[in-house]
Amino acid sequence: MAIPVIDFSKLNGEKRAETLAQIANGCEEWGFFQLVNHGISEELLERVKKVSSECFKLEREENFKNSTLVKKLNELAETKSGKLENVDWEDVVTLLDDNEWPAQTPGFKEIMAEYRSELKKLAAKVMEVMDENLGLPKGYIKKAFDGEGDDAFFGTKVSHYPPCSHPELVNGLRAHTDAGGVILLYQDDVVGGLQILKDGKWIDVQPLPNSIVINTGDQVEVLSNGRYKSVWHRVLAAPEGNRRSIATFYNPSLKATISPAPQLEENVKEEVDQVYPKFVFGDYMSVYAEQKFLPKEPRFQAVGAM
Repeated sequence: MAIPVIDFSKLNGEKRAETLAQIANGCEEWGFFQLVNHGISEELLERVKKVSSECFKLEREENFKNSTLVKKLNELAETKSGKLENVDWEDVVTLLDDNEWPAQTPGFKEIMAEYRSELKKLAAKVMEVMDENLGLPKGYIKKAFDGEGDDAFFGTKVSHYPPCSHPELVNGLRAHTDAGGVILLYQDDVVGGLQILKDGKWIDVQPLPNSIVINTGDQVEVLSNGRYKSVWHRVLAAPEGNRRSIATFYNPSLKATISPAPQLEENVKEEVDQVYPKFVFGDYMSVYAEQKFLPKEPRFQAVGAM
């Protein structure tokens, strides 16, 4: 079983209807799908891959090797006293428009800024396709994320999952659903490890060169009134290979008010699995910070009671 792979360029041709249906299926039945021919050049993606790996080696790897996490894992392996909980075998660099980026790696800032600019355009196109498939006005999801005059959040997480000597004792990244909106992932094209929960089973998100993995977060689930589901996913630690993962999050602004689109509430079935409240996204993030690795349904209930 493999997650859907969709040729995004066919939206502009005679296979538009078929491609729209494929994306709808990816959103409704999987919560994850891969885009190829998405409009971001392979040349740029190769530069992103190269500079992010160089950044880890130059600026991050030594600190990771000497980290408390590595020491704890080695101690646990010696004592054979269980598994490391509440931590992830992951090195993270966060890129926002207004925070400090790694400065020692030649070209990192320029290349990642160019990549983020291209990815933001792709995110807008993906959201417009979701609008169309859901029968919403063009720009509905983007406008909902912007809130009252505030721009949506746009952040990038550059992660590496180095080789782990005892992968059975620690998670690469613990299972969770994403809090926000639309997530665009440029994952390693050699080292796997990303899995999603589908029909009660964990399945691999297969590495595919130059593809962008799309997944929907909790806020898209709410806006779509449950038609699009956010999906549990995780990353496994591995004994070999240094997995690169560049996830970009297009999320609502913290002041945005999120609720099911009225058009979709009107057409809801008599019985629904989840009743979604109306809430401010910042309040949801406060709950999520405490409950990220727990089931999402209580998060909706908690924020609805605020």
